[in-house]
Amino acid sequence: MAEIETAGTQQNLWSEYRETRRADIREKLIEQYLPLVKLVAGRIAIGLPQHVDKDDLISNGFFGLLEAIERYDLSRGVKFETYAVARIRGAMLDSLRAQDWIPATVRQKARQYEQTLTVLENRLGRSASDDEVAGAMGVTVPQLHNLINTLNGCTLVPLEDYVKTESPNSMAPNPSQFLEDEEVKATLAKAIERLTEKERLVVTLYYYEGLTLKEISLILKLTEARISQLHTKAIFRLRGALSRIKSSLL
Repeated sequence: MAEIETAGTQQNLWSEYRETRRADIREKLIEQYLPLVKLVAGRIAIGLPQHVDKDDLISNGFFGLLEAIERYDLSRGVKFETYAVARIRGAMLDSLRAQDWIPATVRQKARQYEQTLTVLENRLGRSASDDEVAGAMGVTVPQLHNLINTLNGCTLVPLEDYVKTESPNSMAPNPSQFLEDEEVKATLAKAIERLTEKERLVVTLYYYEGLTLKEISLILKLTEARISQLHTKAIFRLRGALSRIKSSLL
């Protein structure tokens, strides 16, 4: 009963704000949904360099929340949390892209690593071992591991560039978008099956169960650094698999 009353009160707030645009109601909505901003910032902050300030992410995410509150249409039947998280994340990512915090040399290495994985694993029909990847890149295995550690920050919201999101001005379903999303899901499912067992576990626990890398490290009894490395390797493999359909999605 308490949940129904809470949901009813929430709907009343949205209805009243849509009709009046009163500042005091907006403040109540902001207060209610502010934890979303902190939640998204916490997940995006994983893998970022230490010089990137989490408070800056929260500040930019706050503006994303404000935009979501202003644009939200209760009559669409879409949960506000679902609608808002995309805008909060987008505001944070825009701020990071504006800072251009990933050096050009690291971007170049990321492209080389991703292209090598794509070509090698398409030829092998399976996940390539570290020895095989290192050989293809002309480096030693320890050098490959150092490279992967350097590329951790490049996996920020890693599949963002491969999936279209709907227009910020609309929450209406798009039939062609649905078909594209289904193609992405099917490609991802096949690519995930080709990951190593540990990489697949990390992806499942992080993206589907919502656990942090620290929590995953405790479950798998590995260091956070090792979990981060497994995450990076898995994401570059998935990005490589999706690269074949990227041109049709952009």
